[in-house]
Amino acid sequence: MTSREWELLCDGCGRCCLHKLEDIDTGLVFYTRVACELLDEETGRCRDYENRWSRVRDCLRIDPMDTAQYKWLPLTCAYRTLAEGRPLEWWHPLVSGKSSTVSEAGISVAGRTISEKSVAPDDLEDHIITWIEF
Repeated sequence: MTSREWELLCDGCGRCCLHKLEDIDTGLVFYTRVACELLDEETGRCRDYENRWSRVRDCLRIDPMDTAQYKWLPLTCAYRTLAEGRPLEWWHPLVSGKSSTVSEAGISVAGRTISEKSVAPDDLEDHIITWIEF
């Protein structure tokens, strides 16, 4: 798969842009509704996708060879879906032909987040969500 094809797998849901907490004892990952400063809260899309790695110090690169990192990705993520041998869902833009199906299916984080600029790091636990399966 070319790097362009790899990038096209991203459905633009914004779920990977949410802050996550990991329980050191159990390894469980908890998603919060607190989003990266680059995430547009209304659209659920990155405001500067092309330059995200240079602008956000801890923006993670999803490496096709490092499948161990996929444990923190939601079950709906195409990268994880394909790594686990599952087919893409009907709402994925590569299947549906429309980016709007991500929102129609309730997968997008649009309208469900708050900016990291408005939450102190010590308060992330107050914003844990349960509407993302992983």
